[in-house]
Amino acid sequence: MSVEYLAHTADVRMRVQGKTLEGLFRDAVKGMGNILKDDFCKQTHQVNRKVMVEVKASDNTNLLIDFLSQVLTQSHIENTVFWDVEIIELSEFKIRAKLSGTQVDRYDEDIKAVTYHEANVKQNKKGFWETCIIFDI
Repeated sequence: MSVEYLAHTADVRMRVQGKTLEGLFRDAVKGMGNILKDDFCKQTHQVNRKVMVEVKASDNTNLLIDFLSQVLTQSHIENTVFWDVEIIELSEFKIRAKLSGTQVDRYDEDIKAVTYHEANVKQNKKGFWETCIIFDI
């Protein structure tokens, strides 16, 4: 998992990189989970919540942000940190995935929203997929 948390005035800024587009989506979910519950996704937990998510968007950047927003919504509904993502379908315009997670009593940091600011999913010169994501806390 390649996630780096960067300085930002009032929010949390995260740079994510994956070998594949699927890897980028998975790592972004884990990175967000580690914000909700400090380093939670770096540990092994028992799965007690599973949720299917389907999102459509106009491009990869909007798809990732909308997908993370949907995961965040499900996290709040279920009081769960999702740390495993089984991607069933992924194209430039659609993702279908099964989220697995663990219910928690509380979050260490509450994320209000996933923003589009600075988000730009692209392949870098080494062929890795990357973007920055800013979370409103």
